[in-house]
Amino acid sequence: MNVHPPILSQPSPPVRSKASVWDRLRKYIFAPALAHLVMLGTVFFIMFPVIYAFSLSTQNPSQYYDFPPRLTPGSSFVENVTFVWRQVNMGRLIFNTSVVSISVALGKIILSVIGAFAFVYFDFRGKGFFFIMILITHMLPLPVRIVPTFQLIDQFGWINTFTVLPIPFFASATGILLFQQLYRTIPPSLADAARIDGAGPLQFLWAIVLPISRTNVAALFLIEFIYMWNQYLWPLIIANTDRTRVVQVGLKQLVDTDAAINWHYVTTGMLLTAIPPLIVLIILQRSLLEGMSLYEEK
Repeated sequence: MNVHPPILSQPSPPVRSKASVWDRLRKYIFAPALAHLVMLGTVFFIMFPVIYAFSLSTQNPSQYYDFPPRLTPGSSFVENVTFVWRQVNMGRLIFNTSVVSISVALGKIILSVIGAFAFVYFDFRGKGFFFIMILITHMLPLPVRIVPTFQLIDQFGWINTFTVLPIPFFASATGILLFQQLYRTIPPSLADAARIDGAGPLQFLWAIVLPISRTNVAALFLIEFIYMWNQYLWPLIIANTDRTRVVQVGLKQLVDTDAAINWHYVTTGMLLTAIPPLIVLIILQRSLLEGMSLYEEK
């Protein structure tokens, strides 16, 4: 009697329910599409003033007085740039502001690094008291102490000179606090190993501490550069001559309060003055992104 082995039936493919298909569509198609639409809308909402300003800078009065407003580029961009560049001596303004902003950024970085290094790696009498006093200076910004600062600068004879523009901004409690918190995360064994190898404090600072501080240095440089680039009150009061004028004060000359405001010239000047900070941001963005990714990994 021949016994044939049972024929194994192949399993039938699973039947996908409508609910599972809908969940997949919602998870992999609709949700990402909605997220991208929201992000694109947010970017457009943030960039709209810049887009409109660029549109105005390319138009002439007969074009930007049209209703509804035009968002398409006009035909007078070169003429507007040429007029603004010559009218307010834009090249001189950008040079002056760049020198002042770079000086302030580098000065704050140097003083902040040295100050934070001293507070972390040295013990001296009154260290806590001095650190608290430095933090208290946050409550006394320059507009609050502008009168005594002006009187002091006047006694030194620095009115309408380049010296007076960066000096009041060199000290930075924010920078000292930023680097102090970073240096506290460095293992003490590194300092002990450097001391055993015969490295002095400055060698330890230059060879070990500064390379670790690269992302913080880039962040502080960018913040202080843009902060000083946007200064208006102090340069207006203390150095408002043709030789020492900065971009924010120079832009005010494009606004004639006794007549109609030529918005195409104003927006052109704004776009020209935004180019140097944008270049600094592009140069330092890699270091900033590396710092962000490093903190995310931690």
